[in-house]
Amino acid sequence: MRMPLGIDSFEKIRQEGYYYVDKTEMIAELLQKPFEVTLVTRPRRFGKTLAMDTLACFFDVRRDTTALFHGLRIACNQALCETWQNRWPVLFLTLKEAEGRNFEQAEKKLAVSIADLYKQHVYLSESAKVDKADQALFHKIQFQEADEVDIQNALFVLMRMMHAHYGRQVIVLIDEYDVPLAKANERGYYGDMLNLISGLMSKTLKTNPFLKFAVVTGCLRIAKESIFTGTNHLVSDTITGERFDEYYGFTQDEVEMLLQDTGLEGHGAEMKQWYDGYHFGNSDIYCPWDVLNHVNALQDQPDIEPKNYWEDTSHNGILRSFIELANSRERQDLAVNEKFERLLSGGYIEETIEQNLTYDTVHASESNLWSLLYLTGYLTQVSAPELPEGVKAASGKFFLKIPNEEVKEIFRKTVVEWFQAKIATVDRSDLFDALWSGDEETATALLSDLLFDTISYHDYKEDFYHAFLAGVFAGAGYYVESNREHGIGRTDIVIRDRSHRRVMIVEAKHVGKSEQLQSGCREAVRQIDDRRYAAEFEKGYRTIICYGIAFYQKECLVQKFQEASDGK
Repeated sequence: MRMPLGIDSFEKIRQEGYYYVDKTEMIAELLQKPFEVTLVTRPRRFGKTLAMDTLACFFDVRRDTTALFHGLRIACNQALCETWQNRWPVLFLTLKEAEGRNFEQAEKKLAVSIADLYKQHVYLSESAKVDKADQALFHKIQFQEADEVDIQNALFVLMRMMHAHYGRQVIVLIDEYDVPLAKANERGYYGDMLNLISGLMSKTLKTNPFLKFAVVTGCLRIAKESIFTGTNHLVSDTITGERFDEYYGFTQDEVEMLLQDTGLEGHGAEMKQWYDGYHFGNSDIYCPWDVLNHVNALQDQPDIEPKNYWEDTSHNGILRSFIELANSRERQDLAVNEKFERLLSGGYIEETIEQNLTYDTVHASESNLWSLLYLTGYLTQVSAPELPEGVKAASGKFFLKIPNEEVKEIFRKTVVEWFQAKIATVDRSDLFDALWSGDEETATALLSDLLFDTISYHDYKEDFYHAFLAGVFAGAGYYVESNREHGIGRTDIVIRDRSHRRVMIVEAKHVGKSEQLQSGCREAVRQIDDRRYAAEFEKGYRTIICYGIAFYQKECLVQKFQEASDGK
């Protein structure tokens, strides 16, 4: 079956036979309480753009989409379809492309997006029902000759023209409204972009006589005072809300049906472990982007292991900046590190969540940062059945956890990358001296000190320690090889010091208890001896030194196999 990977067009999915999970009942839910402005916030890759395109297909008066919706749930509601389907002028704008290296570039991209929208409604420039002055402004915006004020007024003017032409109010759909603001905050022009987007939104949504209703989607619910000033009838549905909780992402039943339809029923457990775990409102939700990607991969290669698909699409800099802030010289926030460790070990934390954020203040407090991780999908709310009996969060607080194995891998990778960067800034000369001189005791103490500064998690794997050891020597003038073939086996780490014609061979072992460090070292040293890792270096190097190093969480033990070998 064809999975609609990266396809946000409802029409393309339906016409070209892609697999479609029916979410059209969302239309009935929306119309049951048609608030003037509805803001829906969800993390990236949970189907916001496809949902908006579906609404546009359903309402747009210029189209006949009866065939596209045939057989879907909304088509069963005949009375609703007769009143709403293809009966209303629709303005659909996505802001996901309105970003750039600087404000001028971002403003230009926004102008291009609006010009493209105008071109979709070029009939208005020739309509006898439309005011001539508006038509003159239409041409100005269409050909990208507009200034900032024109851009802020562009949607309002287009709605006024559509209202004049059709004699009906306009349904407005604005997708990913906060992308320009997120990018602007990252790149240093937040104030200018906030002014531009705030003007655009306020003019379009505030007491607009041409507006039937509007749906706006984004990742964060930016504080009303910041961007929706004067929009008194705005109603939000965030990830804590219940109104649209099952319409963004896949439910358990939908995933089971997908696996059944593709003959992959045996992969339900891994799908749940890796891509489930989000809790929106009263529903447990899978990330649809991950599910579709993994099903697509399984159809080609049935034994393929689950992997991380969401990471490539998300802003993992959020996690990195959080860790760096908590570990800055000014803060040294041990409490934050302990919370990260608790999350990585499968536990949960209790935090206050601020749902009205602005991108320029997300780093102002620890609470804001936890809120950002929650609202962007890195953390999720712990459901009541997962909590011990009688445990309830304090008023205004939430129990939060990492939702699944995929996001946990993002946490681990980010922690490791941050730690490697931190190691590179530490003076390691004493450690190098100890290792090259064969001082096991000093080397053990100094390596343990380095480990103590990282964020731990209970399911350490040997590859973490391999990366740690390689990172200790990397960037210090040594040539480092990891997991290279040597002799009749595979050595974990080889460090070459060509200028002094010496080489260090390290075999690392991860043990399950602190008491096993000694035996882990002995096993590592025995492996070096049995597999003759040093043999190939006996010619050309004056000094060969071999170590077995055992690790347990933040503890380590260093033992030397042989101090030196004279290669002749």
